[in-house]
Amino acid sequence: MKTIFSGIQPSGTLTIGNYLGAMQHFIPLQEDHHCYYCIVDEHAVTVPQDRLELRRNIRSLAALYLASGIDPEKTTLFIQSEVPAHTQMGWIMQCISYIGELERMTQFKDKATGSKEAVSSSLLTYPPLMAADILLYKTDIVPVGDDQKQHMELTRNLAQRFNNKFNDILTVPDVSIPKSGARIMSLQDPTKKMSKSDSNEKGFISMLDEPKKIVKKVKSAVTDSEGIVKFDKENKPGVSNLITIQSACTGKSVEEIETAYEGKGYGDFKQDVADAVVSVLEPIQKRYYELIDSEKLDEILDDGADKASFAANKMLRKAKKAMGLGRVRKKK
Repeated sequence: MKTIFSGIQPSGTLTIGNYLGAMQHFIPLQEDHHCYYCIVDEHAVTVPQDRLELRRNIRSLAALYLASGIDPEKTTLFIQSEVPAHTQMGWIMQCISYIGELERMTQFKDKATGSKEAVSSSLLTYPPLMAADILLYKTDIVPVGDDQKQHMELTRNLAQRFNNKFNDILTVPDVSIPKSGARIMSLQDPTKKMSKSDSNEKGFISMLDEPKKIVKKVKSAVTDSEGIVKFDKENKPGVSNLITIQSACTGKSVEEIETAYEGKGYGDFKQDVADAVVSVLEPIQKRYYELIDSEKLDEILDDGADKASFAANKMLRKAKKAMGLGRVRKKK
C-alpha cells in the first residue's frame, strides 16, 4: 500500500477542469492506497484574500471533496493550517532551497511580472511549503496536472538534497499525471487552461453551476467554422477541448466521439457535451448541499486534522533531529 498526497487551494469554487483533471482520479486511489487530501489554505494567502470568503471557500472545498466520492473512513481529509507541522517543515525546506531555483519557477515569474514591490515574498517561497506538504507524509505518489511538474521536480530535488546533507529520512515522491482529462482548457480561449480565476465567466464551468448555466456556457464555447467534430489540438483547439471534456465525462474514446458526429454539425455535439457535464455534476451538487452546513463536515475535518497531525509531527521531529534543531531530551 503506497501513500498518496494531493492538495487543492480554496481560492474559489472548483471547475469541471479541476474535477476531470484531478479530483475524479482521487476516488479509485483511496481503495488501494493510504491517501492524504489537503485543503492548502496557507498557499491561498500568497495573494490577498477576503477572510470571510476564504473561510467559505475552505468549507466549500471540503464539501466538494466528500461529495465527489472521497470516503473519510479510507482517506485523511484535512485543512493545511490546522496542522502546524506544515509551516514548520516549510521553513526547513526553505532553508535548503536556493533563490535561483525559486526564481525560475514559472508560476512565480508569471505572477511577479512588472514591479516586484507589490508582490508578496511568499509567492517566491511557497514551493518549499508545497514540498513540505508532500514530504511530511512519506508520500510515494503525487497525482498532479501537467502544469505542476516543475514544482514536483523541485520537491524531489529538495528531498534528495536533505537526505544527502543530513539523514536519509525523506521519501522522494513520484509524479502521476492522468492519461486523460489532465488539462481542460478555457471554453472561450482554448489555448489557455480552464481557470476559476478567469475574468470571463463563460470560460469555465463551476462544479456548482446550475444545469441551464452549464448548457449556455458549452453552447457559447469557441469552436471554428468547419462544422467537423475532429480531435486536432493544433488546428481545432476548441473542438478538441470539448471532445476531451465529453470523453472524460462519459468514458467514450476520442474515436468513438468523432464517429458519432460524422455528418453532424456542432449543435448536437455541444448539447451532448453539456448533457454529459450535467450528468456528472448533478449528483455531486446534491450531496454537496447536504454536507455544506452540517456538523458531520466539521467532525470529518476535526478527525482528519488529528490523523494528519499525528503522522506529520513524527516526520517533523525526525527532520529537526537530523538538522540538529532543538535539544536532545533525555528519557525519564
